[in-house]
Amino acid sequence: MHSFMQRLRARVPSREELEANRWLKVLAPYLADTKLWHWSRRGVAAGVAAGLFIGLLIPVAQILLAAVAAVVLRANIPVAAAATFITNPLTVPPIYYAAYHLGAWATGAPVPAALSLGDPSSIWENLGTIGMPLLAGLGIAATILALTSYLLISQAWAWRVALKRRNTRP
Repeated sequence: MHSFMQRLRARVPSREELEANRWLKVLAPYLADTKLWHWSRRGVAAGVAAGLFIGLLIPVAQILLAAVAAVVLRANIPVAAAATFITNPLTVPPIYYAAYHLGAWATGAPVPAALSLGDPSSIWENLGTIGMPLLAGLGIAATILALTSYLLISQAWAWRVALKRRNTRP
């Protein structure tokens, strides 16, 4: 677990990197708050939850929006920014496919016959029928994933601290 935390800390952007980002300059006055950079149980869990939620639900400006959410929630900004990378060119197709089917199931929308990805007019014609189930599925998945990740990280952190305390007792 210790090496995992070291690798995670090495991969998340630093305060200086985020402050240098032209899109995050708006947040500069808030970025000085040390609680937004501290590796605490609540801050990391909330940062992951916010980043995953925004990463799944919003297709553009994810890092900026995750940083804003982290400031509002007083969560760890680098973790929130890193968690948005759940969606990337490799993961978007399976995530959107699964979210569409989840949304179609939840809304009772019929699933159209297989779309031909080679025919752009087919996609544009079906966009109206695909949109609502996809949005519903992404909303459901984002909410469940954010809540689950918050609870799991918070509980794992508590167990880790309890185990560490138990092992250091004389």
